[in-house]
Amino acid sequence: MLALRLKHGRCNSRASRVLWLAVPSRQRHDNRSRDPEVGLTTPVPDDAGQTSSGSPFYFEAGYAGWAKRPSRPFPPPFFSPPSGSFSDPLSTHHRSKDRRPKVNGQLIRGITNGDDALLVSDNLIGTNDGVGAWAQRERGHAPLWSRLILHFLAVAAENDKYGGEGGAPDPVRYLTEAYEQTKEALSEPNEWLGTTTASSALLHYMKVDTTPKPVVYVTQLGDSSVMIVRPRDKSILFETEEQWHYFDCPRQLGTNSPDTPADNAVLSKIDVEEDDIVLAMSDGVTDNLWEEEISETAVTSLNNWHEMVEKGKFGSDVGEGGSLAEGMRFVANELVLAARKIAEDPFAASPFMERGVEEGLAIEGGKLDDISVVAALCRRRKG
Repeated sequence: MLALRLKHGRCNSRASRVLWLAVPSRQRHDNRSRDPEVGLTTPVPDDAGQTSSGSPFYFEAGYAGWAKRPSRPFPPPFFSPPSGSFSDPLSTHHRSKDRRPKVNGQLIRGITNGDDALLVSDNLIGTNDGVGAWAQRERGHAPLWSRLILHFLAVAAENDKYGGEGGAPDPVRYLTEAYEQTKEALSEPNEWLGTTTASSALLHYMKVDTTPKPVVYVTQLGDSSVMIVRPRDKSILFETEEQWHYFDCPRQLGTNSPDTPADNAVLSKIDVEEDDIVLAMSDGVTDNLWEEEISETAVTSLNNWHEMVEKGKFGSDVGEGGSLAEGMRFVANELVLAARKIAEDPFAASPFMERGVEEGLAIEGGKLDDISVVAALCRRRKG
């Protein structure tokens, strides 16, 4: 009976979700609190543009994230507000200095969303999912682990020029360097405990009869996900497989974890085409939406955005692809809202519920979690 209820609940849920996707966005979300945080690029140092990929392809990308609870502030020395006292002059000019989080004197790449971290750049995107249980431990700080590993990953890729012209990227080596540097940065006397999953997609290329073709290098450790969708037929070209120790305990990098990039990271190389969509998502998406729902939402949202552009509702230029980055930000936002709808529904059928029932657990509804999405479109550089 339970299996029958699950099967019918899942089918009915999917049908209702298709109808829900057809409802205008404004009508759906006017009564929702705490809208997702969205953006086009994540912060980088002023001189980061000096190191770029030699690939003729790049990502038009945007991100969205919704946190189940506010992120814990970064501790010193990673974030140190300027000191002040009653004896200081009545002036605030010194407080205008850059107070964004730093490590080793460098601005920390990416952004934090709850315990998650997201990164958006021209040739590298990623989403790491910090394990929230560390918030209950003294000196536990999962978002610091997820963010620093993503930061050092981006730096390692930049230092290697993303594989160089005609070369091949080595994302597992980048992740290994990031893991070791994060462990060093969070060791005594600045010891902070935590673990995180890691997933990233690096856009490079290969030559076929002297013609460059785009290739995506996907690195996966844990249960965050990278999915590649072809918009013209909504087909899923690729999706990472989740890695688990046991139910609800994914492979992870950090304190007391036996997992390492060299032993456990999975590298996949996928041939793609221009205008394919690459999604990097935390499990807040994949625990609440099935694969075909993610694909359907991504492509439908992009088509809806194009229609709104034609009607004059959007139109500012962003980057080489015109306003396409804004379109991908719209896609990411719609995916977050779709996942959040299920996460907050105690009666919805969800992939997390299905896996729990398979384990013999009495789980119903969606899974309330941090929800993070980077949506990127593969494009060719002009010239």
